[in-house]
Amino acid sequence: MRFIPALGVLIIAGLLGWFVLTTNGTGSHYGIKLGLDLAGGTELIYKADANAVAGDKQGALTSLRDVIERRVNLFGVAEPLVQLEKSSAVAGTQEDRLLVELPGVTDVKAAVDAIGKTPTLEFKLVGTPSENASSTVAYVSTGLTGRYLKNAELQFSAGQSGAAAGTPVVVLNFNDEGTKMFAKITGDNVGKQLAIFLDGEPISSPVIQEAIPGGTATITGQFTPTEARDLVRNLNFGALPVPIELASSNTIGPSLGGAAFQAGLMAALIGFLLVTLFMILWYRLSGVVASVALVIYVLLTVLVMKVVPITLTASGIAGFILSIGLAVDANVLIFERMKEELRHGKDAHDAVKIGFFRAWSAIRDGHLTMLISSIILFWLGTSIVQGFALVFGFGVIASLISAVFVSRVFLLAIVPEKAEGPIWNFLLSSGFHLKAHQK
Repeated sequence: MRFIPALGVLIIAGLLGWFVLTTNGTGSHYGIKLGLDLAGGTELIYKADANAVAGDKQGALTSLRDVIERRVNLFGVAEPLVQLEKSSAVAGTQEDRLLVELPGVTDVKAAVDAIGKTPTLEFKLVGTPSENASSTVAYVSTGLTGRYLKNAELQFSAGQSGAAAGTPVVVLNFNDEGTKMFAKITGDNVGKQLAIFLDGEPISSPVIQEAIPGGTATITGQFTPTEARDLVRNLNFGALPVPIELASSNTIGPSLGGAAFQAGLMAALIGFLLVTLFMILWYRLSGVVASVALVIYVLLTVLVMKVVPITLTASGIAGFILSIGLAVDANVLIFERMKEELRHGKDAHDAVKIGFFRAWSAIRDGHLTMLISSIILFWLGTSIVQGFALVFGFGVIASLISAVFVSRVFLLAIVPEKAEGPIWNFLLSSGFHLKAHQK
């Protein structure tokens, strides 16, 4: 009966191995996705001026990320990464940044064009002339921006709203929140001019004739049909709720990325083989069992990367290699406890059970500490740190399963009850010259 759990683990491991090996390749839905540093591509870093936004700055930044992500996706870039970060600018201050990673795109100009210049759309009330410059008219922000835009349409005027018949006009349709804001703005300011700004420049300043509750605004600037069509397209791609400026760009060629991936893979393989060799030479039978459990650990980790999925980066490979050491460390604790029990005269089967039991608290605490650390790193870290933390965190969980459950099942299946004698003591003890104490 003791062989049944071990047989079940072997069957599951075989299925895991089959899935991992048959789902490789670029055409597979479950293929491992490589990050920018391994696959090659372009990284763009934009400075976002959240101070130019009135009201909810964090909400505007989140909307900015969503808009850019939608625009990048429309251009068909595979597995793009768009995320917000805070970076130290001047001592004591931080600036908001938008990180855009485009795997497979190695032409910086093409990458910038893929994001494009999307217009910043704002609605401002025309105020009284400035005291300092009588020729300037002051504008008052209403808080209504492209963030609240649902879509834009190209239409041709029928000779109403001050536009000649056949003139192209751009019709803006707001979302529910924008509709309420637009209705209040127009209702409270009848008779005033409501200027429409694109990229900081006023393009139309119609007079509010009455409250407009329908959530629709019309831009009647001096557009040619081509200009109006381009404006509608850009607005539908996403009018930016926050002004952005390209701060830096970085390109990694596919050959350099491929070399980094091969180097990381080789490092992981060499590390795995050296650890396995050490465990077998030092812990003998227990080391063989630990090595089998380590293979299952690798399969579990790769399975998680494929199914979640996790984008693998160079830092992720480092986290994977480090978690291999953690998995082995748990086995070392168990085997040293087993050795102590053998020294006290326990038979091999009892030594296995007691060794696992006594090592559990130390293994649990160590893995829990590492898991908490990985969560904090993922929560507070940048994208590079997050790649490391995510792979390491899943590796910690997989190592706990392989070290505590898999190794125990295999050892209890191999070592019979009341197993005594020098042979079992030799197979389960550690070191080249260690002899177990006999009664």
